[in-house]
Amino acid sequence: MSSGYSSLEEDSEEYFFTARTSFFKKPSGKLTDLKDVEKEKDLRTQLSYEEIKHNIDLYNAATRDHFKMTLNPDGLYTGFIKVQLELRRPITVTGGVPAGTKAAEAFYLPRGSVNTLHISSSNTVQQVIEALLQKFTVADNPAKFALYKRFRREDHVCVCKLSETEHPLLLRLLAGPNLDTLSFVLREQQTGEVMWDAFSIPELHNFLRILEKEEQDQVRVITTRYNIYREKLEEALRANHN
Repeated sequence: MSSGYSSLEEDSEEYFFTARTSFFKKPSGKLTDLKDVEKEKDLRTQLSYEEIKHNIDLYNAATRDHFKMTLNPDGLYTGFIKVQLELRRPITVTGGVPAGTKAAEAFYLPRGSVNTLHISSSNTVQQVIEALLQKFTVADNPAKFALYKRFRREDHVCVCKLSETEHPLLLRLLAGPNLDTLSFVLREQQTGEVMWDAFSIPELHNFLRILEKEEQDQVRVITTRYNIYREKLEEALRANHN
């Protein structure tokens, strides 16, 4: 369904803007050590073009793959982020046809699969979510999903929901290329209860078909287990009778 790579530059031009990008504090001789990504909003300041270039040079020198960042003359920069998919509920995939048609299907995406996006420093969390859904031709409302950051705080792994206006590539630059320091995860919105009225009628019908199939599979498992247990009991009774 997906090659694992997607580009906001290629998918839609509207994702790019000309506003200058906010950054962290001034660079030193090495990449900013971001042990607590939560402090990013408070410590962010405007950097000059030279300071942005310095940070990007440090990032590119530290990365171990070909996913480097590129600085444009206007101060914007582009780069890559990897997003892990951890969706618990089925999604509706259209395959390029309108939602609600017979070609639209609902199924579970493999948990843990990773998609790589080529984005700009001006792209927001909301735009990244929309680009991911477009990459997989998902017809579901983007409001059903949220982007989370996973990072380490001392000996603990923390997961925090990002606001729709935050800039993932900025977080990637500040944390460095190490995914153990910071990674991105796409999940469903944590709303407590499922908001069924947010789903269309075709989506609900697809969910019912999935649940019916799961129910049938579970019945087969239980029936097989019961038949095996019954055969063992009958064998034991025959042995005792003899």
